[in-house]
Amino acid sequence: MLAAMPPPATTPSHQGEPPIEDASGEATREPGPHPVVRDRGDACPGALRLHAADDGQLARLRLPGGILTNHQVHALATAAERYGDGHLGITSRGNAELRGIGEACGTGLAELLRHTALLPSEQHERIRNIVATPLAGLDDRGHGHTPAWVRALDALLCGQDWTAALSGRFLFVLDDGRGDVAGLGGDVTLLAQAGDTALVRVGPSTLRVAAGDAPRAALAAARAFLDTAAAAGNGAWRVRELPPGHPVDLAGALALAGIPATPAAPPDAHSAAPAPGIVASPDGTYALIVAPVLGRVGAPALHALAGPRDEVRITPWRQFVIPGFDERAAHERLRELEDAGFVTGPGSPWTGVGACTGRPGCAKALADVRRDALPGRGPLPVYWSGCERRCGHPHGDWVDVTATPDGHYTVAVRGARERHVPVAEDGLAAAVATARSAGP
Repeated sequence: MLAAMPPPATTPSHQGEPPIEDASGEATREPGPHPVVRDRGDACPGALRLHAADDGQLARLRLPGGILTNHQVHALATAAERYGDGHLGITSRGNAELRGIGEACGTGLAELLRHTALLPSEQHERIRNIVATPLAGLDDRGHGHTPAWVRALDALLCGQDWTAALSGRFLFVLDDGRGDVAGLGGDVTLLAQAGDTALVRVGPSTLRVAAGDAPRAALAAARAFLDTAAAAGNGAWRVRELPPGHPVDLAGALALAGIPATPAAPPDAHSAAPAPGIVASPDGTYALIVAPVLGRVGAPALHALAGPRDEVRITPWRQFVIPGFDERAAHERLRELEDAGFVTGPGSPWTGVGACTGRPGCAKALADVRRDALPGRGPLPVYWSGCERRCGHPHGDWVDVTATPDGHYTVAVRGARERHVPVAEDGLAAAVATARSAGP
């Protein structure tokens, strides 16, 4: 394991999934009136455009809302076995990654995805970035609209040619009103509200619409963003990258789409992962929440996730939700999944521990962080990063453990009140434990 040293200042990182640098994605753009945020094309990988990593090709599969059928779960496991390194990685947007894909395997992978409805539109496959409340309708919280919103918004995105101009990093967040995903940095955020209404948030603007209009409102907001980004001329891919003086005109966009809207107070925004274990559902059944250690699951364990309701949900905290069990079956399956290597309860020392790909798979990594990552307990999640990009790190308050070029790790608490944590020689584990326990 690497030694430890005092941390440098944080380098700003991309929230959510990692950016992939790729010279083939460069594009020429005429200089605009504002500094250019992006001076190359979007090289974000997808199911069709694979990224050449040090451990083979990488495919990123968009899974809107993280909602899968049992057949699709088995298909992903088969894809990992047949074309990848035998594992499926879960991203911080609830999407999936396959690594170690052979040079001649891209066509076969695409065919498998098409046959299982995981690739409904080749033109739009990289822009189907939709995160949703994973327990919507499965517990006694929230307003339950989000699964239907996911399906409607995905169909709208795939049904318009212009939406393909969105970046592969543009993010839609669909919250059932409990606020659990509202803080995940969405470009367009929908929050279900009482009275069959919804809030639509884009940047500093928040408007209230009818719940049935929410997916169309999200689409209209995305169109308004593209128009605003084009006018700004700085190559923005995300709402937060728009320059001063170029806000998205949300009210105008909704009016143009014929969607009645009224001003509303900004919603609460936070990020809160559900605890692994068993959750009682309103219909008398039970849902399981389990997590693969460090966000990667082998194909045999993935096959074991198929549930009684023909539905499995992936969360943006790298977990799986399996609904529809009776009480006895829920406990039995939870024990089976624990035996298969999943985190099945909040008491596991791997709960809240995450890591990027690191060495040897990533050329930019300075350490094998998945080998070095330590189990432990504490209220704050901890994320081990192989370099200062910190790809895939959590939102909110978290403990940052980052490798440095001179063979050390730094430890810091990130979030509302950032601070660095001193690390004594051979004291990395103690520093991480202190940071996780103390909080910001």
